[in-house]
Amino acid sequence: MTTPLSLRSDAEHLASALPPLLAEAEHLAATVLLGDHGRRRAGTGDTFWQYRPAQVTDEARSIDWRRSARSDTNFVQDKEWQIAQSILLWVDQAAAMSFTSNQNLSSKGHRARTVALATAILLIRGGERVGLTGLRLPPKRGEQQLVQMAAVLAENTDQDYGTPESQGMLPHSRALFISDFLGDLQPTHDALHKAADRGVRGALLQILDPQEEAFPFDGRTIFQSMTGAMQHETLKAGDLKARYLDRLAQRKDELQTLARVTGWQFQTHHTNAAANTALMWIYGALERHA
Repeated sequence: MTTPLSLRSDAEHLASALPPLLAEAEHLAATVLLGDHGRRRAGTGDTFWQYRPAQVTDEARSIDWRRSARSDTNFVQDKEWQIAQSILLWVDQAAAMSFTSNQNLSSKGHRARTVALATAILLIRGGERVGLTGLRLPPKRGEQQLVQMAAVLAENTDQDYGTPESQGMLPHSRALFISDFLGDLQPTHDALHKAADRGVRGALLQILDPQEEAFPFDGRTIFQSMTGAMQHETLKAGDLKARYLDRLAQRKDELQTLARVTGWQFQTHHTNAAANTALMWIYGALERHA
């Protein structure tokens, strides 16, 4: 039986391996989160943001006559947007994400989890509601939500490749999908089109090991999936390099096109790059849909 204590233990176990990234997330939170919510854009709220010249669409009652009296132009006060939004995360926890080509590098899954959790920290502390796709962890605020999210993200599945879960995405919410996207892409197409139909916009982050980009293999090589369910042996691995790299490029192009037509953002991140580069890209991509 799962208890709050075990959830806390799971979350602390996960977090114990991530102090650099969590420290970076705290630093980012201090620099990118402004005020109680941190979106610094015009909208419905009580907190003053900036003066701007009045437009013909502005009502007369919105004009700040005291400020306008000091110039030849009428000004209105923009208020900061203070309506919390819901952001749903899907993190691929399939076996393929456990791959790493070097013991000094994070696995794809480890990087995906840490970046997702850091994103959740930034968003929740910025006043948003964050959860996981599906119905297991609906979007909420608060530190306890982060604890529960960490516990869920610590789990693994026995599938070779993950498929995005599109259930539970609220109309006009935002979403983040993190995966290597090396399996069948049809479920990803289906999930993003369903999301677009509900007005959901978001970001796709593809995480790859540098070896998956370079394909440094030659001679006799046995390629095996992480579960061992798929295997291919060749005596001339070097002859496969050009075709492999071409197919990888085609896959990235397909993901980029899919993101564009559904109103999402797409980026590839490598595990030998700093984790905070992915975190900053995600935060910026989600803010563009705020």
